[in-house]
Amino acid sequence: MNINNIYDPRSTFYRNPMGAVEEGTDIHFTIILPRSLGCYCAQVMIKSDTQPDFSFRSMFWCGMYGEDHEMWDCHFKPDQIGLYWHCFRLKTNEGDRFVNPAGPKQKSIIERSPGATSWQITCYKKGFETPKWARGGVMYQIFPDRFNFSGEMKKNIYPDKTLRKTWGEMPEWRPNKNGEITNSDFFMGDLKGITQKLDYLEELGVTCIYLNPIFEAYSNHRYDTGDYSKIDPILGTEEDFKELCAEAKKRGMRVINDGVFSHTGSDSVYFNRSGRYNTLGAYNSKESPYYSWYNFIQWPNQYNSWWGFYTLPEVNELGEEFNEYINGENGIVRKWIKAGNSGWRLDVADELPDGFIENLRNAVKAEDPEAMVIGEVWEDASTKESYGGRRKFLLGNQLDSVMNYPFRSAIIDYVMGADAENIMDRIMSIVENYPKPVLDVLMNLLGTHDTERILTVIAGEPMGGNGREWQAKTKLTPQQRKRGIKLLKIAVGIQYTLPGFPCVYYGDEVGMEGYRDPFNRGCFPWGDEDKDLLEWYKTLGKIRKNCSALDGGEIVNAFSTGKQLSYIRHDKETALFCAFNTDEKDAAINIPPGYRNGTPLAGTKIVDGKLLIPAQGCAFVEITHQYV
Repeated sequence: MNINNIYDPRSTFYRNPMGAVEEGTDIHFTIILPRSLGCYCAQVMIKSDTQPDFSFRSMFWCGMYGEDHEMWDCHFKPDQIGLYWHCFRLKTNEGDRFVNPAGPKQKSIIERSPGATSWQITCYKKGFETPKWARGGVMYQIFPDRFNFSGEMKKNIYPDKTLRKTWGEMPEWRPNKNGEITNSDFFMGDLKGITQKLDYLEELGVTCIYLNPIFEAYSNHRYDTGDYSKIDPILGTEEDFKELCAEAKKRGMRVINDGVFSHTGSDSVYFNRSGRYNTLGAYNSKESPYYSWYNFIQWPNQYNSWWGFYTLPEVNELGEEFNEYINGENGIVRKWIKAGNSGWRLDVADELPDGFIENLRNAVKAEDPEAMVIGEVWEDASTKESYGGRRKFLLGNQLDSVMNYPFRSAIIDYVMGADAENIMDRIMSIVENYPKPVLDVLMNLLGTHDTERILTVIAGEPMGGNGREWQAKTKLTPQQRKRGIKLLKIAVGIQYTLPGFPCVYYGDEVGMEGYRDPFNRGCFPWGDEDKDLLEWYKTLGKIRKNCSALDGGEIVNAFSTGKQLSYIRHDKETALFCAFNTDEKDAAINIPPGYRNGTPLAGTKIVDGKLLIPAQGCAFVEITHQYV
């Protein structure tokens, strides 16, 4: 412990327990003050999100700490879920002083006035649990049209969809004759094609398949839902989906669907702007059973739409009719769980009202208590604000997990040269703020359908303001690719060993490249994979499967500075020391106590009692309970 730290919320000496807590948990605060300060009264300043001002709780002097320092402590018990904020006020002979947050090197600082920020405590619902099956596993995200085509031609496909004949060609990126980008070309990847590749996914260590939308829609991305109740004909049938889920289950895999519930397609049974369906859509008549779903400014052509795209009319999520259709006992959410899925990833969760998410969670858990609800949130989900207030995503009544973009940003910044100490501070901020049940099942990603391919991000030319024509022709040079693969291995090593479970975007494991949509959504290169990179993913998958510390274990920063980042994951049975080096030269470091007799993993070497972290490489050492 650094005696220069007045207060460090990430140490149980200062705050016990550290991190997020269940409601009703007794929290013990301790601060260490220099005796020369002349403090005669110390107080915790604390308030909840619902309180406008801080309240003050007296601390007790509890003895000396060494010759020149003294300790003050007190207890606090949050009695309702939400966020709490705290700092400390000191009364001294020279006036009031305040203990405020500082940077990563100096956790706290004494100043003459309250700081602009204070420390966070997340208090979540007592008894909150998340699905245990997700812990220690590996998720795999599939963009269905581009993963694998079974070879079975389908019927009842709308004639205005373009069916591509050659697998692996570049997706269509040019606007049509009307200047619109319609995303209406299909390579015909299908559900049977995914089922055919389950052995491949099992060998990769996959335990959960996340499918981008599979319901009937006009576009190849299918975020413009046409009919929530039907599988898109190009993908197959409901029976094909049931077979996929059943066959996956035999291999220990779950399947979760993408839930797009903030909007539908304008070309849908519900809105029917294009007149494709034999239904009375909201666009067709105010007497439509779906009219109340939408918010018309001036019917029929002016209506609220997602980010202004007329093809994506927004729905009234809290409307009784829409809620019943999606979340009711016979609704869409429960229909597809009955068909075999194990949960939902919610598109643009921060654009869904609290009430709707809570209704959806209730529907999911009523059908299957072990089914999972994951939200798309790009920021720190514990402090996210939208709809004019603080969101309640992680407090126990809404989401089980979120897409962990903060970890993604930290990992990318690290492999691209950022200081490891700052990166570890950002990682530990999420660890500190998220409830443990959420932390254990965080969806840790490096790439998705919404981002550039991870290999392109860390090794390619920055996209900047370059348009689609530039993106279409710009590829990695052999030198860029070689360096990028090394950095990607580091990034994946971190992704696979941080709290949560990693999500691999299809094709990243074999070195696919690509800038933004549609270049990040190419066809999986079956027969042309980067075998070395693929083996690295398989190796890490085996480590996750065999190391219990990665199944909900704690994380402790070991040493992280400059180009070297390291931490320990541990539980009651095992501990895993994880070290990374972005420098272009090898690093030989002293092994933490107890690890000298450990088991080196993934090609790690221990030479003359030193742990070797290769240039632009990783090192892993595991020990069992007898050394922990």
